[in-house]
Amino acid sequence: MLFNSLQFAFFFPLVTLLYFALPHKLRWALLLGASCIFYMAFIPSYILILVATIIVDYIAGIYIEKEKGPKRRLYLIISIITNIGFLAFFKYFNFLNSNVAAIAHFLDWNYSIEALSIILPVGLSFHTFQAMSYTIEVYRGTQKAEYHFGIYALYVMFYPQLVAGPIERPQNLIHQFYEKHTFDYQRVTDGLKLMLWGFFKKMVIADRLSLYVNQVYNNPDQYSGFPVLLATYLFAFQIFCDFSGYSDIAIGSAKIMGFKLMDNFNTPYFAKTIKEFWKRWHISLSTWFRDYLYISLGGNRVIKWKMQFNLFIVFMISGLWHGANWTFVLWGSLHGFYIISAIWLKNIKVKINNFFNLDCSSKLIKVFDIFVTFHLVCLSWIFFRADTISNAFKIIKNTFSFNSNFWNLNIPITINELAYSLFFIFLMELIHFLQRKSSLIQVINQKSTAIRWLTYCIFIWLIFIFGEFGNQQFIYFQF
Repeated sequence: MLFNSLQFAFFFPLVTLLYFALPHKLRWALLLGASCIFYMAFIPSYILILVATIIVDYIAGIYIEKEKGPKRRLYLIISIITNIGFLAFFKYFNFLNSNVAAIAHFLDWNYSIEALSIILPVGLSFHTFQAMSYTIEVYRGTQKAEYHFGIYALYVMFYPQLVAGPIERPQNLIHQFYEKHTFDYQRVTDGLKLMLWGFFKKMVIADRLSLYVNQVYNNPDQYSGFPVLLATYLFAFQIFCDFSGYSDIAIGSAKIMGFKLMDNFNTPYFAKTIKEFWKRWHISLSTWFRDYLYISLGGNRVIKWKMQFNLFIVFMISGLWHGANWTFVLWGSLHGFYIISAIWLKNIKVKINNFFNLDCSSKLIKVFDIFVTFHLVCLSWIFFRADTISNAFKIIKNTFSFNSNFWNLNIPITINELAYSLFFIFLMELIHFLQRKSSLIQVINQKSTAIRWLTYCIFIWLIFIFGEFGNQQFIYFQF
């Protein structure tokens, strides 16, 4: 079920009203049932995958807590293998099979294993990582095993963040299902404001930009020069608005019922370094890889070259997590290279600043750093968005075709439509700038009643007039 669908327009208020109408002891059952319905709206049979992993992880968590010695690790390994096994089969089997087939063909070997005709379960990577965090935290002793099967199942399946995060930790979410949440007008309205902001970013900005970006990136031979460069810039904002819009709707809908989910984005395009970018972008995933993979590989406790190698491996795996395609691996590897290069060049940068007597705290230097970081991110987005590596390099080549036709405005949408999209991006970034020291909700709540209601009406009007109502799927659903 898509957030931007008519189904959800009926589903969400009904579930929320029933949630507050029911006694507290029955609410978990309502949410679990609603989450099952929400997930089964995609491909009903795939809920069996969730049921299987939930049963394995539930039992594993209990035995990890009970047992001592090697048996604890055995149950953790069983849990991880089960989760990774489903993920590998549905997401990576055809990818690995096609690569093995290509190698076999090159070496003139006989290889007859056919690709499987399977559809990737929506949000599989997200709830797999959330489930894994539970058993890992129980193993580390930072989370008690959950003995209420329904509550544990709800932790994995909580519908607001089931298919695209934020990827929650058990310490943050499980205890909230035991807490009694009463109807609170301020909290409910704050949640609705956040949902409204998310719908604006998704339907008015992201989905409108997709009309331009898809046309250019799906036909790389037809465009060159400025139209391709513009498509890359617009994709940067499309994917941000699409994914952060989902997160806002998820966090807002959970907030209405009294649940607090972690923030997943913090104005990432205002980052001054790639390292800072990853502290602001998809925070729940970047911290997951930090806590469960990077630290497990040794973190900062190992020698310098190994630490840098571990960083690169983490980013490469992060790229593979996003999709079974070499374009995603290259995208993640490029960010790993950015991070390592910053470490290599740190002393050189200090010497250059000292030689030219540059004040790194000056606004001009900060703006320059933001400009460079944004363009490094945009370069990497080309590999993320392109269908193949060859198309990615073709797009890069066409972008830098500095010839007489560079400024040819052969764009797939009208100038007016482009102007609207650019205006909405400007409006969003202006709001981001205004809220840089406090949250959007706090900024709105500080205004007078008249200004607040005028703001709500304007954004609702913008969504109905300029929003795309084609129920376009969220980009990160494919992951």
